[in-house]
Amino acid sequence: MKSDWHVYILRTAAGMLYTGITTDVDRRLAEHAGVGKGARSLRGKGPLELVYRLPARDRSEASRLEARIKKLSRADKLRLIADDRAVLDLINP
Repeated sequence: MKSDWHVYILRTAAGMLYTGITTDVDRRLAEHAGVGKGARSLRGKGPLELVYRLPARDRSEASRLEARIKKLSRADKLRLIADDRAVLDLINP
């Protein structure tokens, strides 16, 4: 069965990276860009750019991957965004 869960990374205008999970990446990006429904840490930080998305089997896996990505250094997150397969091994052994 295909899951709709994804882990995603957004980049703010100032270059900050934000990681989250959702079942609808486009809808969530619109919510973050809108008023009142997005993450508080992203308010006033736009425009936002979707720079990475990774499908997950289910919500549990998406949450686990999100936690692992959030623990990565900024440099490793940038490598992940650049599609460095070695970093994928760090988050999904």
